[in-house]
Amino acid sequence: MITREYVASIIDHTILKPETTPEDVKKICREAKEYGFASVCINPCYVKLASEELKGSKVKTCTVIGFPLGASPSEVKAFEARKAIEDGAKEVDMVINIGMLKAREYDYVKKDIEAVVEAAKDKALVKVIIETCLLTDEEKVMACRLSKEAGADFVKTSTGFSKWGAKVEDVKLMRETVGSEMGVKASGGVHSFEDAVNMIEAGATRIGASSSLKIIGVSASSEGKAY
Repeated sequence: MITREYVASIIDHTILKPETTPEDVKKICREAKEYGFASVCINPCYVKLASEELKGSKVKTCTVIGFPLGASPSEVKAFEARKAIEDGAKEVDMVINIGMLKAREYDYVKKDIEAVVEAAKDKALVKVIIETCLLTDEEKVMACRLSKEAGADFVKTSTGFSKWGAKVEDVKLMRETVGSEMGVKASGGVHSFEDAVNMIEAGATRIGASSSLKIIGVSASSEGKAY
């Protein structure tokens, strides 16, 4: 049986909106510590702040690289990852170069991922965002294979900034492709406990969500009681 406590433990509590303020970041850090989320996922400029707010807790600091388009040069993505890790990030979620994948420039895509994997080596987990809503099933499979070959730790469905987010059938396909050796993160469009359970049953081992409190059953009127 999948419990709300378990679901909480695999959620990346996320706030990536452009209008996010430092106070917003502090707020989600407090929530992540209170409810036992896996990480807080924030934009790179807030990595230092989040790391300081989460100091002494089990909650990891996660950030995004090449976000949300994935079209930065590989050297820029690698630099961004190194800087984020210096600032305290323990997990980095990078966006693949989607156009290069669709052009079948597979060597480029693999090397792009490898650049971030190398920058994060022994210091942070790397999750590769493949943006499933823009890909055919063949392209999704290839993106997952390249991520695995490049040494990434996770494949992730979506940025949450494109056409749509995670779908159960995509999570299943990603899990079938990478096997049990890698994590699969379902991100975007997970708004309820039922959504989260469906993703987990499909093979997700991490959930990216901005609706984290709603997912685990915390209402705005709750006073520190999660479940």
